[in-house]
Amino acid sequence: MIPVMVEELSATVDGRATRYLEAGKGRPLILLHAFPLSADMWLSQLGYVPDGWRFIAPDLRGFGSSRNDASSRRELNALLGMDDYAGDILGLMNALSIETAVIGGLSMGGYVTFALFRRAPERFAGVILADTKAQADTPDGLAGRRAMLETLRTKGVKAVVDALLPKVVGETTHRERPQVFADTRRLMEANQSDAIDAALHALMARPDSTPDLGRIRCPALVIVGQEDTVTPAADAELLARSIPGTELVVLPRVGHLSNLEAPGDFSSALRRFLSRAF
Repeated sequence: MIPVMVEELSATVDGRATRYLEAGKGRPLILLHAFPLSADMWLSQLGYVPDGWRFIAPDLRGFGSSRNDASSRRELNALLGMDDYAGDILGLMNALSIETAVIGGLSMGGYVTFALFRRAPERFAGVILADTKAQADTPDGLAGRRAMLETLRTKGVKAVVDALLPKVVGETTHRERPQVFADTRRLMEANQSDAIDAALHALMARPDSTPDLGRIRCPALVIVGQEDTVTPAADAELLARSIPGTELVVLPRVGHLSNLEAPGDFSSALRRFLSRAF
């Protein structure tokens, strides 16, 4: 496959400048990033877009290149949950005149995808769910997020990243592909504390999306890293069983950030799905 040019663009959504990356031409596919990363986590997928497809990866509110001025801080403080991120993506689709798209994301990007589906299922031509789950946080999960909020408040972004990285990057990647570990750290540490704080509160407040799974009737792809301990294979298998006709792909020797840890394998699974389903 011939590499394609990735463009860095901006659209106005509800009066805010929303940065997004785009590559290719044709049927749109929207990719939503994990916490606490940015659209740049999808650069490997954007670099090799199948013919006839247009890949779009936006920064969720406050992440990536968003400015940390008084106005953006007020917007983040007003962010209530995943529905707000979902509304931003709908606004971006409207700004780009996209009526329907294949929509999906990894980890938190999957949670935003669920919120978007509840809000506007008619805008989905297909769905991609990578290293994510339908369930809300468990009591232990909530306690862990509260601890992360305290770490953020007292020690800052770097300390949060130090605690998070060993959990989200698989053992094999950490041992054999140290550059992925370093690149992921760089992407995470580029984000601002206000965006991370707002996202943690949104993650804690998100509802159980399990009742929505049976309503997803468009083509669906579920991908999970074999070494993912954050949203393990059992969570992916539940998604695949609950969404009719879902294709499940388990990537070996890969952890929670499967598209970063094994970009070639992840992109191949994505291309096969798009070719088969569309």
